[in-house]
Amino acid sequence: MKVLVVGCGSIGRRHMRNLRALGIQRLAVCDPDPDRLAPMVTELGIQPFADFEKAMVATKPDLVFVCTPPVFHVPQALRAVRAGAHVFVEKPLSHALDGVDELIAEAEARQRIVQVGYNLRFHPGLQKVKQLVDDGTIGRILWARVEVGQYLPDWRPWQDYRQSYTARRDLGGGIILDASHELDYVIWLLGQPTEVMCMAGKVSNLEVDVEDCATVLLRFASGAQADVHMDFVQRGYARSCKLAGEQGTIIWDHPAHQLRVYQAETDSWETMAYDFDSNDIYMAEVQHFLDCVDQAMTPLVDLKQAKMVLEVALAAKSAAA
Repeated sequence: MKVLVVGCGSIGRRHMRNLRALGIQRLAVCDPDPDRLAPMVTELGIQPFADFEKAMVATKPDLVFVCTPPVFHVPQALRAVRAGAHVFVEKPLSHALDGVDELIAEAEARQRIVQVGYNLRFHPGLQKVKQLVDDGTIGRILWARVEVGQYLPDWRPWQDYRQSYTARRDLGGGIILDASHELDYVIWLLGQPTEVMCMAGKVSNLEVDVEDCATVLLRFASGAQADVHMDFVQRGYARSCKLAGEQGTIIWDHPAHQLRVYQAETDSWETMAYDFDSNDIYMAEVQHFLDCVDQAMTPLVDLKQAKMVLEVALAAKSAAA
């Protein structure tokens, strides 16, 4: 297969390395910044392009990985689908709903696979949480508390944080869209929300023009409630989820690589540890995408699911405003 990776930032480079590790040899990359292109050309011998349209015409790719800022996701994915390619789009699907329904319709009409990169669906800890919830281990879920946070300049120390899409409104940044992984997995665990509320804003002295801190409140059809805190201002790294059910509690602690499960029937806690390498979930989501293309399967996170997450994120931004 011929694969074109559009965008040579940190996630684009990761996907290129993983694609090569999975046996993909015919790789091309497109990025207008020659300084971002050069390391991948040297390391992997990848064919470079500065212009997206020229890259599409020259390579005629079977698969396109869209790893650009969110404002470019939908038009680039739409161009790729219309050219006959299957598409992997990094999260979030977009910064707005404009063009999303058109992309869904085109992908369906042309029978093209489109997967969106919510890689926490492939995290062994969260997969275990999902299994426990679906098995009814702690009964009906009453509420959830979710947190993710890390100081933005520490995310990618080699890059000026002010130039990252996360920091810039014009590129579709802000913590709500960037941390929409958390919204995605809460919806995966509890279903589509029926109500969304949010308080968000810029609370730090970082040089950004987007919200850097947000708390999103969700209510679900089951009656369950969730509060999702996300920020890029706290020092250190935090990522966790607590689920309270009628018969127990589940706590997922990502930095500790463990789950803790309390069951009221036995009045006891069980700790479940698991091995984890951060690249594993990226490898797993790319392998899943390749399998879906090969077997004409619907991806775990398809366009309709990603649209639902985007709608919740945009509703949160609207509520905060």
